[in-house]
Amino acid sequence: MPEPARNRRLAIVAVTWVVAAVAFWWLFRGQHFFDLKIYISAEKWWLDGHELYDFAQPDDLQGRLYFTYPPFAALIMAPLGLLPQGLGIGLLTAGTIAAVVVTTWWVTGGLAHRLAIPHWYAFGLATPLVFVIEPIRTTLSFGQINMYLVALILLDLLVLLPRGSRFTGVGIGLAAAIKLTPALFIIYLLVTRRIKEAFVAAGTAIGVTLLAALIAPTATRDFWFGALWDTSRVGRTDYTANQSLNGLLSRLAAPDRPDQALWAGLAVAVAVYGLWRASIAARGGDEITGLALTGLTAGLISPITWVHHMYWFVPAIVALVGAAYAARGNRRGWLLPAAVAAYAICVIGVDTFVDWGVEQRPTPGVREFLLRNAFVLLSLALVLLLPVPTRRPAPEPLENGPIVRSGTQG
Repeated sequence: MPEPARNRRLAIVAVTWVVAAVAFWWLFRGQHFFDLKIYISAEKWWLDGHELYDFAQPDDLQGRLYFTYPPFAALIMAPLGLLPQGLGIGLLTAGTIAAVVVTTWWVTGGLAHRLAIPHWYAFGLATPLVFVIEPIRTTLSFGQINMYLVALILLDLLVLLPRGSRFTGVGIGLAAAIKLTPALFIIYLLVTRRIKEAFVAAGTAIGVTLLAALIAPTATRDFWFGALWDTSRVGRTDYTANQSLNGLLSRLAAPDRPDQALWAGLAVAVAVYGLWRASIAARGGDEITGLALTGLTAGLISPITWVHHMYWFVPAIVALVGAAYAARGNRRGWLLPAAVAAYAICVIGVDTFVDWGVEQRPTPGVREFLLRNAFVLLSLALVLLLPVPTRRPAPEPLENGPIVRSGTQG
């Protein structure tokens, strides 16, 4: 690369980092690691000899807050109960930042190839932009573990799977054992005909869950036969931060409970359609679109999907940008503006500028409906409209290496 071109790109990356840092500082709402402190307190309670799922922390908004993860998650988070609180917070936050950086490197590799730009350049531009979006800001401010789960899933699908590793599926299995929602990626492996990898994932999830049952039988019984089914432990479904289909319906029906048959029907329909489109993308060689559709679908059908769970906008926007480049001259000029609009919604978020309070009431009008359900609606739009390839890409000539070209988008 000529030196002037390289210097120009370095300058653009530097400016992007500065602008993103200012935006992050302006938009960041400190939550003082609220969720992480609950985990730490629950682990200390458990290590002191109490029953894990009996832990309850008083809360002004919800009455009580609990430890809601499965026993396997409690076991791997147990060191948090042994460390000083400040050290535990520092280590988990550093790990989250590292996970954002690493996953952004993985996600931008294919886009850089498609745009014929250096990978470091795509990565350098994307990384600060990822940190600015509300799902990542809230993950950091609450001290959540979401990016660890994302890293496990992407390690499987973007690193191990292309290499044909026999360990593909282990990461998804571990993520599903830590938090149940990633189990949809096991179904994704099945519908994309990665049968061996799906069995590895399912076997890993079952295996570590049984291991947790051997180590902590009482906690296992309490979770699977009690805490898992007690929805009051998680929080009110009508909170604006719950950006699932169930959250949207709950905000429409509040203070009453939404029609559960309606929710179940919508969830099944979205799951079938989202996984169907994800399977088309994967069979067409577009793993980024496939995993983005699966992650967005999982968020929509889960009873509760907090804002900090919604990382999957990142690969979806990357896929939109790639599709926009591939569709140049094909009457699909809407793709790049759609990517910019989706990113703007992710930055603004649903809680950034408005404190919606905690009053349980029906949504009064169209404006509030759109604002309080922005991520639900964006997720639905992406599941419905994110372009997927209509055919598998042809291989590059051998002298150019194993990387494949993009398929035609349809």
